[in-house]
Amino acid sequence: MEMITSGVRTAHPETSSRLQILMLLRVIVVSLLLGALIIIQGLQTDSYFGDIQALHYLLIAAVYLASFVYVVWLKYSQKIILQVYTQLFFDSIFITALIYSTGGIESIFSFLYILSIISGSIIAYRKGGLITASANSILYGLLLDLHYYGVIHPLGTHATYADRYQSAYLFFVILANMVGFYLSAYLSSFLSEQVRKSGVALEEKQIDFDRLEALNESIINSISAGLVVLNAQNNIILFNPTAEKFFGTKANDVYGREVTEILPLLGIALPNETLENATFDENRPTFSDLTCSRADGKRFYLRLSISPLSFSSGSNKGKILIFQDVTQAKKTEEELKKVEGLAVIGELAAGIAHEIRNPMASISGSIELLKEGLEKDDVNNRLMNIVWREINRLNSLVNDFLLFARPKKANLREFGLGELILESLELFQNSNHWSKGQTARTDFPQPITLESDPEQLKQVLWNLFSNAVDSMGAQGCLYVTGEITSEFSMPGRKRVKIIVRDTGKGFDKKTLPQIFTPFFTTKEKGSGLGMAIVKRIVEGLKGEVYGDNHPEGGGRVTIYLPISS
Repeated sequence: MEMITSGVRTAHPETSSRLQILMLLRVIVVSLLLGALIIIQGLQTDSYFGDIQALHYLLIAAVYLASFVYVVWLKYSQKIILQVYTQLFFDSIFITALIYSTGGIESIFSFLYILSIISGSIIAYRKGGLITASANSILYGLLLDLHYYGVIHPLGTHATYADRYQSAYLFFVILANMVGFYLSAYLSSFLSEQVRKSGVALEEKQIDFDRLEALNESIINSISAGLVVLNAQNNIILFNPTAEKFFGTKANDVYGREVTEILPLLGIALPNETLENATFDENRPTFSDLTCSRADGKRFYLRLSISPLSFSSGSNKGKILIFQDVTQAKKTEEELKKVEGLAVIGELAAGIAHEIRNPMASISGSIELLKEGLEKDDVNNRLMNIVWREINRLNSLVNDFLLFARPKKANLREFGLGELILESLELFQNSNHWSKGQTARTDFPQPITLESDPEQLKQVLWNLFSNAVDSMGAQGCLYVTGEITSEFSMPGRKRVKIIVRDTGKGFDKKTLPQIFTPFFTTKEKGSGLGMAIVKRIVEGLKGEVYGDNHPEGGGRVTIYLPISS
């Protein structure tokens, strides 16, 4: 049978296994029955049983030969269902031949039909049982009818059926056996069908269980937290891949070992009672922060959560340790502390700047009076002009710093964007920032009504114009455009896009990422707050601002503002 099993490669493994069992039992049963019959008949008159013994040997040889053919066929063929019905039909033929050779209606082996029907029901379920019962009924009825009408003469009997039995009796025998055959097929197939349904249901449950197990394993292997499960003796029974990554050890090397042996930091960082005799709050688990070191010496931080491993009975059979990497959270917490400190310093600086502005006004007025009272010589005039210029510069820096540190609350109202830009540009062209060799061009494809703070927007435009003309030098062109666009907008909403660009050198690669950084400047006497103020005001107006270089050359600043708040 091992040869059969190793050679079978079929889509019906269960059917194949049952067929192999049938083949083995067939050989055993035939050998026992016919072997015993030959021994019994051998004790009788040799002349009377001589022909029967020869037929018995022939039947045994036929069974052995057929079994050999079945083995070869089963090994090299995929048509398992065809083999099932072929063997069942051969069994019916063999039983009929056995009954023929042992007296026909007087034979004691008619019960073998029942066994073949049961075999058909077990292997091929209801369909196989009914087909086998039909084949047995036809063959058995045909055998008795042919003998009754003298066509054949079964071995082992000397009288004809016509002499010994009435036709009604013959009909009753055939009918009774047919009823028995079909009843056996129904009852045995009923059980086999129930077994099959139970098997299908069990297989579906097994598939669901396998899927659930695979899902559970995938979840355990995919979670970003380290998961370590301990039994009641604090030995490790689960160690997921994230835990392997955290602690630099493989799961196969830690199974069954005591947790503090593998993770000594737990024994150092936690009290013994936390692990040995942990008491758990039903509402929240126990948390602890651990400081760990990697192989390269870098530190990282883990937050340990300890929960009981509970079963449906309510008993605690172990512990669940969950390690979460809070290194980034620690860094963020430290950064927040720094930001809070800087915010306090910023408020202090803004207060100091505000207080400095009043003395600066007094100093400026005093310098002007002193300037008028001093003798009119070149040295005094030059020194006073330097003091006056630097005081004005310092005053401008203080005003810019206050504007950046304490922006005004937006006063929203509707206005025409084109008119505001033209007005701001005209004012700027009349200031001392504008050179005669510089030109300006504007483009507004359509009238734009904007709901925003016009005064703050004027401040934004003034700062952008100032930076643009400074980068161009004495010659160049300033371009200002405004349009309605759907770029970077929510579906169904539009925004205003304002572009201010120049024809200067543009931003270099090192400068571009820092153009909106406070106190960053490329000008010799710049404060570094102009573009930072632009960003602060635009974001306060719920807009966005970006800086880049125009494909045709020069720097470009693009502002997006909501049409209405």
